[in-house]
Amino acid sequence: MSLQGDLSSPQNYPLYIRSVPTENELKFHYTVHTSLDVVDEKISAMGKALVDQRELYLGLLYPTEDYKVYGYVTNSKVKFVMVVDSSNTALRDNEIRSMFRKLHNSYTDIMCNPSITRGQDPFQAFDTMVNSMMMQVC
Repeated sequence: MSLQGDLSSPQNYPLYIRSVPTENELKFHYTVHTSLDVVDEKISAMGKALVDQRELYLGLLYPTEDYKVYGYVTNSKVKFVMVVDSSNTALRDNEIRSMFRKLHNSYTDIMCNPSITRGQDPFQAFDTMVNSMMMQVC
């Protein structure tokens, strides 16, 4: 089973990418970057309804032969993308939604932490949380 996640800025450049296993990392990077365009299309199609409902989970962006790609966008337009092996039937929509909420909460905690000093990696705690989440799924 493979799982890959991405955290992208509002300008669509990656802030954080993590994949397990790492052997097809380039393919995952390509999948994530192409999925960011789909996220933008979905956001513009939903438009005001997305803001009114406060629904941040975008659901299944698109399936491929090998993977299912899911998306989530924050109010500040930070995008989360999750790529899951399509043979994994254990992960349902509710579990994916819950994982995105957990990622969002962790990201918010890190960005709002005033005790992080210059030169310190703010994503170290986030990486620990992501690793534990990915190991539970894999």
